[in-house]
Amino acid sequence: MPPTRVVFYAEENFAPFLEWFDELGEAVQDKIIVRIELLRARGHELRRPHADTLRDGIHELRAVSQHVNYRVLYFFHDRTAVISHGIVKEGIVPPREIDLAVDRKLRFAADPAKHTYREG
Repeated sequence: MPPTRVVFYAEENFAPFLEWFDELGEAVQDKIIVRIELLRARGHELRRPHADTLRDGIHELRAVSQHVNYRVLYFFHDRTAVISHGIVKEGIVPPREIDLAVDRKLRFAADPAKHTYREG
């Protein structure tokens, strides 16, 4: 199976995930990078304990560091995994966070080029 393309969702070339990610400590960043690389390698086949399906086509990458649960919400568009945003999770993933990812999924589907982050 070829690698899955992974991109970051963007609004006006602002990537919510990257802003959140930059605020995390190095150890947590390293764990999340490993999960993103697994997503790239396994795509739709990635499952627990590294990933899980939430609802409405939204999935989560799962990382734990020092008893804190970190989640990266993403969705698929064709053969591309689109990373919406990240959260620190207590209990279940809040429905509003899933709703936000669903909204971004719809926006992305309507105009992938506009909502794909590009450095620079």
